[in-house]
Amino acid sequence: MQTFNFYSDPGHGWLAVPRALLVELGIEEKITSYSYQRLDEVFLEEDGDYTTFFLAMTAADREFKVFEINTPRSDSFVRSLQSYRCEVTK
Repeated sequence: MQTFNFYSDPGHGWLAVPRALLVELGIEEKITSYSYQRLDEVFLEEDGDYTTFFLAMTAADREFKVFEINTPRSDSFVRSLQSYRCEVTK
């Protein structure tokens, strides 16, 4: 079972997942620019993209755990990252 970190501040939250897993699940093109990226890690915003990920993991019958990391200030490092951009080329 995989474990993912969920980073949050008082305003929002993001689940950090490997970009390769999004590709493996076939959802890399469904992730919006409301999520963020750093190298090979994508921080899925909690309102829509996390749900897309959750549904894909459930459909693939893959269980996972979430470890929560809360920042009491409203300036989580995630907010300073580059917006997500799908790297799939057709």
